[in-house]
Amino acid sequence: MENLYSQIIQAKRNNQKLLAILLDPDKIDLNTVAILISKIDQSPATHIFIGGSYVTTNILDELIVKIKQNCDLPIVLFPGNPSQISDKADAILFLSLISGRNPDYLIEHQVKAAPILKKTKLEVISTGYILIESGTETAVERVSKTKPLNRNNLDLALATAQAGEMLGNKLIYLEAGSGAKQAVPLEMIELVAQNIEVPLLVGGGIVDLQGIQNAYDSGADLVIIGTAFENDNNFFNA
Repeated sequence: MENLYSQIIQAKRNNQKLLAILLDPDKIDLNTVAILISKIDQSPATHIFIGGSYVTTNILDELIVKIKQNCDLPIVLFPGNPSQISDKADAILFLSLISGRNPDYLIEHQVKAAPILKKTKLEVISTGYILIESGTETAVERVSKTKPLNRNNLDLALATAQAGEMLGNKLIYLEAGSGAKQAVPLEMIELVAQNIEVPLLVGGGIVDLQGIQNAYDSGADLVIIGTAFENDNNFFNA
């Protein structure tokens, strides 16, 4: 498979918007995964992300194999910790939670993951992960023990994104969190998008197709849909 990051960069240059469906292994029944995959195949998705804040199941490898048997979309790991690494995937977002100050999520988990990743052929994509206040405490907050950035402090969000870019992050990810009551503010997406060079990912709290389009119109290069699709596999047929 061609380098995934290069594809994302090329899509950004061509103003081609991308869409990822985020699957949480804890919320998937392997017996019905074929139906799920058929729904994804019928959607406009360009990528499948897999991961979650907790992930207590051990079906990750099997899930990825089943998806690959029935779907050609690239599979990208979105791990909450180093235990969520599988060499069956195509790539991994090597996340650093740069909105928080918990060293475990800034560097400690990454140190533990590095030797594991070196033994795989996964494409490792350095990603600056920025959690934005969304009206409710999310799983990311509870697990990482960090506070999100104030949704009204656009300047801080921009400075955090620019710092991540200067540190070498290849992607910046603005995240409202799983099950968020409010999505990332459109004016925040627009400000960040206009002032960084790397691709911008946006997820959390997007509950309908218009929400996806609004994020695109504000400058998001790739939008992630998780809970809305989990709750309604016909989300894209609405």
